[in-house]
Amino acid sequence: MEALLVINPTVPLGQVVATRGVFALAGENPKFAEFMRGSLNRHAKGDWGDLDEADRQENELSLKQGFRILSAYKTDDLPKIWIITEADKSVTTILFPEEY
Repeated sequence: MEALLVINPTVPLGQVVATRGVFALAGENPKFAEFMRGSLNRHAKGDWGDLDEADRQENELSLKQGFRILSAYKTDDLPKIWIITEADKSVTTILFPEEY
């Protein structure tokens, strides 16, 4: 996977990791790999993707209070992914919802 550079992120990502399933699909499917990179950039900038309003508000509170942050991203033709940044901002994980 290519490295991602986000200038002035809203969410410090720490070490970025992906589950085996996500990593494998990104290696096989360039369109999915690009979707994943774009989604990670959105997460880092505070765009929580396909969450309802209550979950968006929870993420905003989590930014202020230092809790875990979850984003969800989907397209019509690619699998949905979740991106989770841990409370201490040491690691961000990209995964499929069924891998949680």
